[in-house]
Amino acid sequence: MNQEQPIIVGLDIGTTKIAAIAGRKNEFGKLEILGFGRANSNGVKHGQVLNIDETIKAIRMALDNCYASNPNLEISEVYVGIAGHHIKSLQTRGDIVRQNTEDEITQKEIDQLVADQYKTYIPAGDQIIDVIPQEFAVDNFQNIISPIGYGGVKVGANFHIITGDKNAIKNISRAVEKSGLQTKDLVLQPLASAAAVMGQEDLEAGVAIVDIGGGTTDLAVFYEGILKHTAVIPFGGENITNDIKTGLGVLKTQAEQMKVQFGSALSNEAKGNAFITIPGLRGMPAKEISVKNLANIIQARMSEIMDFVSYHLKQVGLDNKMLNGGIVLTGGGAQLKHLIQLTEYVTGLNARIGYPNEHLAAGQIEELARPTYSTCIGLILKGYSDYEHNRKQFEKTHVQMEIPTGLKTPEPVKEEVMVTEEEKQITRVMNRGGIKDFWGKFKDGIIDLFKEEEDHAL
Repeated sequence: MNQEQPIIVGLDIGTTKIAAIAGRKNEFGKLEILGFGRANSNGVKHGQVLNIDETIKAIRMALDNCYASNPNLEISEVYVGIAGHHIKSLQTRGDIVRQNTEDEITQKEIDQLVADQYKTYIPAGDQIIDVIPQEFAVDNFQNIISPIGYGGVKVGANFHIITGDKNAIKNISRAVEKSGLQTKDLVLQPLASAAAVMGQEDLEAGVAIVDIGGGTTDLAVFYEGILKHTAVIPFGGENITNDIKTGLGVLKTQAEQMKVQFGSALSNEAKGNAFITIPGLRGMPAKEISVKNLANIIQARMSEIMDFVSYHLKQVGLDNKMLNGGIVLTGGGAQLKHLIQLTEYVTGLNARIGYPNEHLAAGQIEELARPTYSTCIGLILKGYSDYEHNRKQFEKTHVQMEIPTGLKTPEPVKEEVMVTEEEKQITRVMNRGGIKDFWGKFKDGIIDLFKEEEDHAL
């Protein structure tokens, strides 16, 4: 079965890094990583591609590194994440009065309801990226997850609409194309990260996924299995680095190093008598930096980001104890010491770090299970969701490929693990439903919208 599964590649074009990860599901529905490459990102600011040439260079370097980890790979199509503070969301309501009220509600009517939302007024220069139904109503029946099979006069739904700047989206597509790749789909980054770090129980309990990237912090809020809210906060790890650089009068590389090695999100937890010595520039005397001062700067910016999270949760009425799953912190910025405590203090909700190992097969290199790669792993999962919904679009012949030794953790002792028939059955059930259907709620083929538009323009 394994060789029949396609190899899917996620490309995360971030502000600080560009990562390319190739993966394939094994017989237990877990992802095996077949190739991994990353490169520093120079052409992206706040999640937006500003310098296409620099971005192309970085994408090619990430691809080269991916090929270096596994020379047998062939990459032509990628799933690409999209973020940036041009991404906005709004709530709408749509209803249709049915013609044949005696008949059961069909998928065609639901599709019509969704299609009508694409006529929603949005500012000039923006484009609707996704229309996501939240809950349906049929006549007097409210909060229906799926109305298919119901009978009634009127069917309606609340919708979550995600929009983005046309030019920003085109810039991403151009950079990918000029790197010699085809964009299979553009995926909203907070949704990709959410898919990678969430389990089915999170979706039901209610959870806020906070993905702290280099240039932006992405937010996705789920409640009772429904996506309630998405937002892109225009601050991330790079803002903290710049604050340290300005506040302590050091170089950007030194600021980044101090943040990663000695940084803390809570100044109370930093030792008052601890200092970092920084060598002076060109014969200047060395600098002594207080660890407590460093923590003060980090805490100020992180508190601001968490205030934004609280504000967005208030907007959708989920700022109190209603989110039983609390806040899941992921992305590179989630690795800061004491961030969980600060998050709980500012938001009043429980918090934990979300690792993308929820869907990874055992024996992958530890680095890939870090929060930094949540978006990239989520992009591969989106690809698999598309594949499982529409297998015919993929070629049936796929190269049998082994995981390169460098992408596996060394196995000290090989033990044969017997998998019982019961465990296999549980795996099959889990693969059939649950979090796999997470992507089923979202529109397929965002990228097709832009292709169609460009075709008309020709």
